[in-house]
Amino acid sequence: MKKIVVFAASLTVAIGGLAGSAGAVGCVSGAVAGGVAGHFVQTGPNHKRHTLAGAAVGCLAGHEMKMHQKRVAAQQRAAAAAAANQPPPHH
Repeated sequence: MKKIVVFAASLTVAIGGLAGSAGAVGCVSGAVAGGVAGHFVQTGPNHKRHTLAGAAVGCLAGHEMKMHQKRVAAQQRAAAAAAANQPPPHH
């Protein structure tokens, strides 16, 4: 278990250094989760490949989720601003 924690921490630092600030949070958190999941998928001589593949896919998925959250938040802000700028209905 200690090796997994050390690996996850080093992976976080490595990917955090490579990823830009725009999607770094999503990429790093996804990479850590994917790396840990990939590590437990299969043990044996190829477990490092699964760990790295899980980290790469997790990074991509985490980045996409973060970008989706930003788009939704921007749409909600735009809708709220548009609603605030409409004149009240006349009766």
